[in-house]
Amino acid sequence: MASIHLKRLPALLCQTPPLLKIPKYIVRTMASSTQTDTKPPLPPFTRETAQIKVKAAQDLWNTRDPHKVKHGYTPDSIWRNRDQFLQGTDEIVAFLSKKWERENGYKLRKELFSFTDNKIAVQFWYEFYDTTGQWYRCYGLEDWTFAEDGRMRKRQMSGNDVKISHEERWYTDGVDVNTVEISEKHW
Repeated sequence: MASIHLKRLPALLCQTPPLLKIPKYIVRTMASSTQTDTKPPLPPFTRETAQIKVKAAQDLWNTRDPHKVKHGYTPDSIWRNRDQFLQGTDEIVAFLSKKWERENGYKLRKELFSFTDNKIAVQFWYEFYDTTGQWYRCYGLEDWTFAEDGRMRKRQMSGNDVKISHEERWYTDGVDVNTVEISEKHW
């Protein structure tokens, strides 16, 4: 599935034929949503709406803008990110600001792993380089729980960083992360 930018999603869905088949009530909700009310699609999730939620999160994180990312989370959102425990959007912004100061060239891909009514699990891979120029790929899983308004109220992340060479990178400049073939070895 191609990367979807949320601002363009309602317009894409109105095209003939639509690029995605999403129920009209979701399209209407997304078109009228602001950063402070709801974050459609809303639970309970279907496979289709869970997939949209995953790719929307991927696109948002790839902005590397903590102040944009925070709007996807409830004000009291609870996070575990590896060995760090956070609560609330102020702590999330501070954490992400430090993270993206260290992780240069950050590019992320998320894929739906599993879902149920108000929960989604994702598998992800992201690449970055540190201040010495050493490249890494993080392999991980996240478990998300959503509030009724579609914002994430809980995020649990486990990940492992693996050193890679520049030649081993998947997400080279100009590559759409969604088009990279990832072999079963890495799934």
